[in-house]
Amino acid sequence: MHLDKRGQNQYTQFRQIHRRPEAPLVIFSIPASADAVDEGELGVELNGIAIIVGDYGSGKTEVSISLALERKRAGIDVRIADLDLVNPYFRTREARQQLRSRGIDLVLPPPAYLHADLPILSPAIAGLLRSPSPLTILDVGGDDVGAVVLGALTDALEGRNVQMLQVVNPLRPQTGTVDGCVRMKAAIESAARRSVGGWIINAHLMDETTAATIADGYRFGRQLAAATGLPLVCVTAPQTLLTVVSAEVDDCPVLVIRRQLVPPWRHADPLVDD
Repeated sequence: MHLDKRGQNQYTQFRQIHRRPEAPLVIFSIPASADAVDEGELGVELNGIAIIVGDYGSGKTEVSISLALERKRAGIDVRIADLDLVNPYFRTREARQQLRSRGIDLVLPPPAYLHADLPILSPAIAGLLRSPSPLTILDVGGDDVGAVVLGALTDALEGRNVQMLQVVNPLRPQTGTVDGCVRMKAAIESAARRSVGGWIINAHLMDETTAATIADGYRFGRQLAAATGLPLVCVTAPQTLLTVVSAEVDDCPVLVIRRQLVPPWRHADPLVDD
């Protein structure tokens, strides 16, 4: 993949803005573990019900899958529900074999409607929320349109330990500025009828991603956290860049992304024990 002229200009502008010096900011809710770096992962210690939201193309589904795999590898019982009712492509259900092979329970629509482009909310979701695992991940559709389904689950989520995290790729047009992220946050919150509780920065340019891409995204995440008063939960990085990135973001957890949702002409990234 190669960036066209418009994409190159956008990335150049992003780097010019977010490489400006800034005062140190320590608001991260999860400490990094030096031992975990040697294992290729940094612990992102979520628990309860984690709702993953974000704009279209933010990479929230890959983040949801990687969170599930990372927590399962840490010995945590994980269940994940595919609540993307608005986008027929790159949904959690496409990685169901990888997840189930690792012992992760995946709640999906009925088999007859698995690949349907229909707003079907499986009755199994209610059971999942009544008896959640130590970590239950809800992968929600993009933008405020995708978050509407959460409004229908308001009663089921009442009284539960719930945290809603917004995934941001600052190289996407709608979330390339702090103001843009805040507008997206407000729209999602209105549709979901609940508040975002933290940020996950998933800065990437697909195959063109470099360590500088992620480091710039981390700086942007610090600015976003300072502007909103919400914690930067983690940043993401592909396995191939983990060693370099860890030195740049040593005060923030790094979630390793091993891409599972890929086009037919390429293979998914191997998982840790493959």
